[in-house]
Amino acid sequence: MNRKSMHGRALSRMLVVVVLLAIVGALFYGWNEFNRFSRAPLDISVQGGSVDVGRGTSFRNIVGELRERGVTHANPIYWRLLAEQMRVADRLHAGEYALDIGITPRQLLANMAAGKVLQRNFTIVDGWSFAELRQALSQADKLRHDSAGLDDAAIMQKIGSPGDAPEGRFLPETYAYVKGDGDLDILKRAHADMSKTLDALWPARDKNLPLATPYDALILASIVEKETGRADERARIAGVFVRRLENHMLLQTDPSVIYGMGASYLGNIHKSDLTTDTPYNTYTRAGLPPTPIALPGKPALMAALHPAAGTDLYFVARGNGEHVFSSTLEEHNRNVDCYQRKHCQ
Repeated sequence: MNRKSMHGRALSRMLVVVVLLAIVGALFYGWNEFNRFSRAPLDISVQGGSVDVGRGTSFRNIVGELRERGVTHANPIYWRLLAEQMRVADRLHAGEYALDIGITPRQLLANMAAGKVLQRNFTIVDGWSFAELRQALSQADKLRHDSAGLDDAAIMQKIGSPGDAPEGRFLPETYAYVKGDGDLDILKRAHADMSKTLDALWPARDKNLPLATPYDALILASIVEKETGRADERARIAGVFVRRLENHMLLQTDPSVIYGMGASYLGNIHKSDLTTDTPYNTYTRAGLPPTPIALPGKPALMAALHPAAGTDLYFVARGNGEHVFSSTLEEHNRNVDCYQRKHCQ
């Protein structure tokens, strides 16, 4: 073999080595880039975003939407390789998925494969009226508004409680929902939760309460809910109303009067309002009003079923959220003069 031929073969070997090294280097670089892509957070700068995967949407279109929105600038091949590596390419579920700050491509695909759709929360606030609940539901984001155009009676029919008055029958709690759920779904759950709560609490009530049914307890709890927001006063205020019922005294609770005034209430209650008879005027009618006047929370229900013992028959607001209690009308009148008319002696 001559020297020229040997030299040619050496050059060929070197070329092969260089090519192999280049291929290995490219593969190594690509692998590092792929791993960096799969672990690096997506380009999300504002919390609260989401991506909606429609039923039947292809993997290619999902990645395309993410690229169009600027969430990712990576080559679609990386997304396909990652999905194949995770074995989820054909197992992505339809739904709305959170695009939280810091989420990685691997985490997002895992969520889609597990059907871990974005959940939102709707909170029913203690003391809301049913009208306020309906108004809040109508403004809830990504919630189907199936109750729009229905009156209260139709809503109760839809949720499986025909003929019942809706006031007070929905438990104030936080309810999770996903895109595609409807407001009637939340109402049905809140209604069931209130029924279950009453069923659980009623048997353990204090003995000899002047409450004939769980619904009576619901009505009393709604009054307690509207009279005070203080945890340390609920049972004491409930005790006042229980003793007034036992003594056949008028309840004389302003929140019930206000509820009965409806839209005519403009922020202030006048003496003439206390003498104008309505089914909810507890200054003119004895006993409990015909329905609850608000949605009572569990603490108010507990207070109604376990009122504080004592001799208090009256209370008046101090003006700072607290109340002053008294056992006699004479003492109560002095408290009214002091805390409402500012004629303290």
